[in-house]
Amino acid sequence: MTMALRKMAAFLKVMALVTPAAAQEAGVITAHGISTFGELNLAADFAHLPYVNPDAPKGGEISIWAFGGFDSLNPYSIKGRAAGLSSAPFESILTGTSDEIGAVYCLLCSTLEYPEDRSWVIFNLRPEVTFSDGTPMTAEDVLFSYQTFLAKGLTDFRTVLATQVEKVEVLDPHKIKFTFKPGVPHRDLPADMGGLPVMSKAHYEANKLDLEESSMTPMLGTGQYVLEKVDTGKSVVWGRNPDYWGNALPINKGRGNFDRIRIEYYADYDAAFEGFKAGNYTFRTEASSIKWATGYDFPEIASGQIDKTDLPDGNKASGQAFILNLRREKFQDVRVREALGLMFNFEWSNATLFYGLYDRINSVWENSWLEATGTPGPEEAALLQPLVDDGLLPATILTDEAVMAPVSGERQLDRGNLRKASALLDAAGWTVGSDGKRRNAAGQALTVEILNDSPTFDRVMNPYVENLKSLGIDARMTRVDNAQMEARTRPPSYDFDMVVGNARSGYISGSELKQYYGSQTADVSSFNLMGLKSPAVDRLIDIVMASKSLDEMTVATKALDRVLRAERFWVPQWYKSTHTVAYYNMYEHPEALPPYALGELDFWWYSAEKAAALKAAGVLR
Repeated sequence: MTMALRKMAAFLKVMALVTPAAAQEAGVITAHGISTFGELNLAADFAHLPYVNPDAPKGGEISIWAFGGFDSLNPYSIKGRAAGLSSAPFESILTGTSDEIGAVYCLLCSTLEYPEDRSWVIFNLRPEVTFSDGTPMTAEDVLFSYQTFLAKGLTDFRTVLATQVEKVEVLDPHKIKFTFKPGVPHRDLPADMGGLPVMSKAHYEANKLDLEESSMTPMLGTGQYVLEKVDTGKSVVWGRNPDYWGNALPINKGRGNFDRIRIEYYADYDAAFEGFKAGNYTFRTEASSIKWATGYDFPEIASGQIDKTDLPDGNKASGQAFILNLRREKFQDVRVREALGLMFNFEWSNATLFYGLYDRINSVWENSWLEATGTPGPEEAALLQPLVDDGLLPATILTDEAVMAPVSGERQLDRGNLRKASALLDAAGWTVGSDGKRRNAAGQALTVEILNDSPTFDRVMNPYVENLKSLGIDARMTRVDNAQMEARTRPPSYDFDMVVGNARSGYISGSELKQYYGSQTADVSSFNLMGLKSPAVDRLIDIVMASKSLDEMTVATKALDRVLRAERFWVPQWYKSTHTVAYYNMYEHPEALPPYALGELDFWWYSAEKAAALKAAGVLR
């Protein structure tokens, strides 16, 4: 076990199978939460989360910005574009924390019961839970929500869900049981079922709502925030419900502190920045390196009225990348995909465009203990060998080092990588003609269209397009608005060559991997943008899901990471290990932030005294 893994094991308290400090009768565990592999960090009688200020005052507003617009308040449909935080009104039976991996705790329930093999779970619901209109939530609402997501949820999600659950039974008004199908891994299923959003059956039916349809009528949930005001496409305000049922729960102490959360929409990144400077919104997470390096030179920064700061971010990288659409025949050959990757010069981009603020992404699990490194060790090789024997992977997967993003030189066009890419395309049958364009044996030109809905990405994409043209590819960047982007990247159209997206992953991976990378959902998934269909990946996903210890899961995830990277379905981009944020100096946060969340909308709070000073100075209206 590596030192990093030992540290993570200590953090997760991986000692044995979960043994909550609760009564166990006839092999049935009753607990206040559940952990994937280890013991829960929080005891049943915990007073509050360790990283919050339990005495944080309530009040005030925090406002942020979002890109584009919206035409729906339904966050669970691929139709329309949902407003930011449209899922805020909903809670689930179990909820996670920001300082613990693989653990969830009771929220809508008081306890859960499950056998050691986790083949079923019973949730004992809190009788005091009400929807935001004051009506009680019961097990019937949980059952209805499950059935609705099974019938009308995202196609990739319900495809996986249908393979997992045998039956759901309402045992009494506040007790519901999920029984899982034999032959599928049960490790994550209690937590997965506890993570489903719960909505009001009566409200849904009375308003003739449809989970699959875009709607400006929000569904009714039990959450702390409700819709307060909406200006379709322009802004949305979520207000804290003063009668929220869960205010006194220990897990909610010091959280949900703002009276209002407002989101202002902008069609242009520069316009959004100017809106922040003008005080139209008050909290900004800066994603532009040039803005961070050169844009924050206005008087409010110098005076301290706006705080510009780097805060630690312990999360793994987001997997941001140029994603290739493998559904296109021209991208079926891995040599073509490798050639495209060679032409993006990260080193030049980081030095010239990003002020050296970023690191390169190499792994789907970058910046975590789960990323594959070097050549496979014996345990990884033991998982990969059967896939080689069955002809699903080349034997080189056992001897080659994990695929790393190519390294380029100081010039925008790296001549060495250009020669390597040219040789790859020649070998793949895309040869250069007298006009300098690459064509296949049928005379078809090799074209690559990169969709872009963000003007700030022009400065990144244009040099990449020029490099591709130098290789003989008919490359272009096509500007689209956010509605066109969603229409062209969602199922069933998948009408794109290349787009900026994310190769998604989790720390404790489960059935969501089938949505991200599984063959079964590749033509219906909103997350498997690349359309990956790999029998080897499918089998490794099953192994990850069936892992019974942190050690087993780590080895299996590294093997999966190694195989995913060898597919070269992406041109990985960059990440940074800090939150770069600016905000009007009227917000406060705990001195020590948790490792896995910035938490500005969760456990930060508003200082009325500081806000009054800003208003008196004319900084805020």
